[in-house]
Amino acid sequence: MSRISLFLLLFFLTISNAQVTIHQTHSDNDLKLSALPYYSYGKGLGLTSPDSLFQLNIRFRMQNRVTYIDTEDEKPAYDGQIRRLRLRFDGYVGNPKFLYAIQLSFAPGDVGEVREGENINIIRDAVVFYRPNKRWNFSFGQTKLPGNRQRVNSSGGLQLTDRTINNAKFTIDRDFGFQAHQMNEFTDKFSYNFKGAVSTGEGRNVTGKADDGVAVTGKVEVLPFGAFAKDGTYFEGDVVREKKPKLMISGAFQQNNQARRTGGQLGDDLFEPRTMKTLMLDGMFKYDGWAAMCAFMSRTTSKDPVTVNPDDPTQTKYVFTGSGFDYQLSYNFKTNYEVIARYSLQKAHPEVHDFAPHTKQYSLGVTKYIWEHTFKLQSELTFDTLDYADGSSRNNWYLRFQVEIGI
Repeated sequence: MSRISLFLLLFFLTISNAQVTIHQTHSDNDLKLSALPYYSYGKGLGLTSPDSLFQLNIRFRMQNRVTYIDTEDEKPAYDGQIRRLRLRFDGYVGNPKFLYAIQLSFAPGDVGEVREGENINIIRDAVVFYRPNKRWNFSFGQTKLPGNRQRVNSSGGLQLTDRTINNAKFTIDRDFGFQAHQMNEFTDKFSYNFKGAVSTGEGRNVTGKADDGVAVTGKVEVLPFGAFAKDGTYFEGDVVREKKPKLMISGAFQQNNQARRTGGQLGDDLFEPRTMKTLMLDGMFKYDGWAAMCAFMSRTTSKDPVTVNPDDPTQTKYVFTGSGFDYQLSYNFKTNYEVIARYSLQKAHPEVHDFAPHTKQYSLGVTKYIWEHTFKLQSELTFDTLDYADGSSRNNWYLRFQVEIGI
């Protein structure tokens, strides 16, 4: 039995022997923590101690998928995998104002390849919160930064099977540090939120890479017509069929000083640190089954984005600098079948275009919501066009079916 399996077995045996009661109330601690978006139609399995000194909620979700891939100049192939398998534990200790959240990942695509000298990436979130009231959240630990809308949303709340190509290149993802969020959301009147973070800038589960550079992130969200129903900014598509038009516009900026990785918090190690500046703008609209999203992302560096191995000038690592736009439109029928169309355009900066192509991506999807985003069937057809600096181009496409289920 592996160490992880043994730990989980002991954990659940301990809980089963403890004196606990199922906690269920309409005024429970809803864990509406803006730094921890985790789409859940229900509340998971909740346990509260008899003296109410601690609370534990347990949730899981998984994504199983099969994909037919046709890449130009290569033989077509099939790929079947568990894309995501995650456990989340959250609650409070001593007082509902002091909260915690832990999220662990077990799927190969989540954990990544085990590399010599690097830590295994099971831990996604491990964070402590102080929430003095409903408007303020303070956190310390590892979790998502207040970045672009699609990354802030849980992958379980996506309409298509994956995020966009621009999210993959420009996202600031998770990091370890301090965050402060000030929330001012109201049902039917002008609302706004401010979010900020100071973090290491090195990404999740990084040790042994201390330096004098930190990442500073700030974000503003504006909701002119009030808050979305059921925290609708944290999932794509209008699955709740908003009765009134709802709009959110947001902007985020991060400066990651002396970043060591090609994507700041993500990617391979650079041969020399670079200071990166990332700008992210988003818009979301929902009404009566219709949903529209748009996004702009860009990244620049203070010096040449290409770094060279001092021991071998033929080896290079580069920061992907450039910009991209995403556009997404969908309609959810009353039968809870949804049709989705998405277009993404990505342009590499001239300094890195020799290494990376300009890309266009077109996606069409059909989703059947069985239990909102928590249990759904997804199908997607995606076509890519890649244009290289030498004038050549490649066309690739894939067809995918995916099942998402969780509590």
